[in-house]
Amino acid sequence: MVVFFTAFTLVLSAQSKEFSTKALKDVFLTTEGKDITFSEILEANKGKTLFIDVWASWCKDCIESIPALKGINEKYDDVTFIFLSLDRSVEGWEKGREKYHLDYGQHYFIKAGWKKSPFCQSIKLDWIPRYLVVNPEGKIELFKAIETDDTQLINTLNQTIQ
Repeated sequence: MVVFFTAFTLVLSAQSKEFSTKALKDVFLTTEGKDITFSEILEANKGKTLFIDVWASWCKDCIESIPALKGINEKYDDVTFIFLSLDRSVEGWEKGREKYHLDYGQHYFIKAGWKKSPFCQSIKLDWIPRYLVVNPEGKIELFKAIETDDTQLINTLNQTIQ
């Protein structure tokens, strides 16, 4: 039993530290209606700690997390929030941002959708909301969290901004 637990722990702790080339080339849509690659988003935010939230306005868990996200945003003012939407349409994405008062952070629409997006495939997306933390050097510090009160998420934010 101990051997299984140790091996299982090692698998859980193994996480990617870099985005794949395909993920970096994935094309999203800006709030201004322009195409932008994920690589360009990262480059524009170089030197900053990034909190990436993959979400959708139709997702119950995503909506329920919004008040906690606002609290995290207020607590960690040195962290840049990047919201990547998996809404079914640009119109749904725009209405969702307005309805839920997501007036902070940077917002992008994942054009290829959940199943076809190279970004989503590279992070092995199986649930939303999905949170990632990227350090100022562009390395992934936290590959996966699905709860805003996740101990690893909070610890990573605390360590990354010091």
